[in-house]
Amino acid sequence: MSDTHDRFERLNVAPAYQMVADAIEREIIQGRIRPGEPIGTESELVRQFGVNRSTVREGIRVLEQGGLISRDSSRRLFACGPHHNRLASRLSRALVLQEVTFRELYETSMVLELASIEQAVERATEKNIAELSENVAKTEAAIDDPARIAELNSEFHALIAKASQNRVLQLAREPTGLLFFPTTEVICRKVAEGALRMIEANRMMLKAIKARDKKSAILWMRRQVDDWRKGFERTGKTLDEAVDKSYLRAATR
Repeated sequence: MSDTHDRFERLNVAPAYQMVADAIEREIIQGRIRPGEPIGTESELVRQFGVNRSTVREGIRVLEQGGLISRDSSRRLFACGPHHNRLASRLSRALVLQEVTFRELYETSMVLELASIEQAVERATEKNIAELSENVAKTEAAIDDPARIAELNSEFHALIAKASQNRVLQLAREPTGLLFFPTTEVICRKVAEGALRMIEANRMMLKAIKARDKKSAILWMRRQVDDWRKGFERTGKTLDEAVDKSYLRAATR
């Protein structure tokens, strides 16, 4: 009997359906199958992979949930780029399951929103500015509707990320942004000046982007994220409590 310690860890072999999904995903990610190109039918995939139909179907289900493949009316499968909203929603759920706190959301959002607006000042196009201007006008008109203001404020920050012309930033800020939506609505309802301060900050950030004034843009973004923290605490909440599932349901409904 050997007295040596085990040198190797037990192997964890991925289920067959996951191996099917991984193989197809690899072809899409590496560009060998481009969005819009056919992948084949279930029968063709069964033949190519040498597995049973239920294994292929489960692998396809995984890819469909991730937004990497879709079906047409003839049930043929096609590759598609993953929709960022689906990715963000899944990551938001992961954050809730990890019991992240509102303090972590606040700290992360401060970093990402400041980075977004700094680049937006430098790179925003006329189209980007027009979209932001339209958003601010709609928000001003919705002053008595907290839910609508919160929705438009969430859109405003997404538009700033879009104006940064940095897709990594766009994707990175979306999961935390989804969890901010319901809290912003609560702040608008319970804090008297909450909506007015939010609108004013958005108006000033837009002005700074138009003027290519990075210092002012960063100042007003920092002020708004800090206003969120103060408003959140004034509603009776604490930053160190975990984000619960009710916020996720409201954010992704």
